[in-house]
Amino acid sequence: MRADSKPRPGLLRQVLPVLVLLPPAFVGQPGALVVALCATATVLAATWRWAAHRIGLGTAAVSAVSLALDVGYSGAPAMALLWTPCELAGLLVLLGRAVRSVPAPRVVPVTALACAAAMALPLRFSLHLSPPRWDTAAFGLLAVPFPLAVAVGIGVYLRGLDSAGVRAVAEARVRQRLELAGLLHDSVAHEVTGIVVEVQAARFVPYDEAEAREAFARVEEAGLRALDSMDHAVATLRDSGPTVPGPKDLRALVERFSPAARFDEVGGTAGELRGARGEAAYAVVLEALTNVRRHVPGVPDVVVAVTPVDGPAVEVSVTDGGSGAAPGATRATGGSGLAAVRERVEAAGGVLEAGPRGAGWRVAAVFPVG
Repeated sequence: MRADSKPRPGLLRQVLPVLVLLPPAFVGQPGALVVALCATATVLAATWRWAAHRIGLGTAAVSAVSLALDVGYSGAPAMALLWTPCELAGLLVLLGRAVRSVPAPRVVPVTALACAAAMALPLRFSLHLSPPRWDTAAFGLLAVPFPLAVAVGIGVYLRGLDSAGVRAVAEARVRQRLELAGLLHDSVAHEVTGIVVEVQAARFVPYDEAEAREAFARVEEAGLRALDSMDHAVATLRDSGPTVPGPKDLRALVERFSPAARFDEVGGTAGELRGARGEAAYAVVLEALTNVRRHVPGVPDVVVAVTPVDGPAVEVSVTDGGSGAAPGATRATGGSGLAAVRERVEAAGGVLEAGPRGAGWRVAAVFPVG
């Protein structure tokens, strides 16, 4: 037999109830076929792969047919009893699936109809006895609620898991979007700010071909770095992206910012910042340098320092000489960037401070180590 000719599990699942439940009806007493057809349809419906928006309709239809047969059945009571366990099992499975999948506005009426069909099922046998057996009917009515409660409980539990899964996916997407926005702000905004500053400066200085070529080269390099940053941001959405910048990249970041900027590190202290703390430290420096470009005209005097402090801890600071304004002058923080960096620092266990220092501004983050 070829591999593609093997019976499919779904086909067997649908054919098996027909082969098991229907044949006995053809050798049974009158009325057996109707009961067997109803039980077979219920089991088929219970194992059918319903679309989420149709499981409620299928459950309601099967339950209504079962209730109608309870009322209109006129065959032998023994025939009604023979297929009752199979039909009840199918109704319970449908009930659990309906509780799990039917949307909130319709889940209550569909569930109520399925419960009514399951509760009434034993009456198809007991009330057609001659004379009717009320004690048997009472026993059936008392026995069914427990499996009903189990089916409803399983459905509610699975519905809760599904809802939790949907919420988890939504929250993951929000975190992913925020992460992407943060990456774009931290990297692309930094480079774009540099491009804007270069262009603004070119408008107010006399044209010099050599200086213009240098400015265009700097703009080109910043644009290429911005494109690389966007590629990196998109790559982080995949399973395997490039390494996130960290403390080891601080010196290169400062050198790209300005030849006048200085990077001071005491004895490889930056290497003590690992994982989220190292990434947060890089984000602090990047955001601070971006704000310096925005608010300090000309070639700013900037010092980026990584030093050990008591704790043990490591302090990462960015201090600029200012723009000549009065000491303590208020400086905008560049929108939500510094606030987002503060959250990132605090999430890594650190503390961020930002404020005036002489005529300039100082941003410092302290991270515990050890």
